[in-house]
Amino acid sequence: MNEALLDEELLSGYLESLGENIVKQMIELYTQQSEIYLSDINEAVKGQSQELWQEHCHKMKGAAGSVGLTKLHGHLVNVEKSEEASEKKLIMLAELYQQNDLAISAFNQWLNAE
Repeated sequence: MNEALLDEELLSGYLESLGENIVKQMIELYTQQSEIYLSDINEAVKGQSQELWQEHCHKMKGAAGSVGLTKLHGHLVNVEKSEEASEKKLIMLAELYQQNDLAISAFNQWLNAE
């Protein structure tokens, strides 16, 4: 299950070179930051700002990729440039929340199994 969600090779490299405590701090920081990203994306939808939608999706995409959340990163690649109407973007945002929760959960499961 987790193979599709995570870049386990990248994460294993982090674990070897940085240690478990740093890797835990990375996901904790990502988790906190992702709440801000999602809130900002939500505000972009409310304000019907294509520019802010792309900017905030782009930031979250980079953060997700840097902590090995492969599936979430791919999802953000797909929605970042979307020019859909706000109603459709609200659906995309709900999917982002769900994908983000899944990715963080998979990361934590992976870390606890290591």
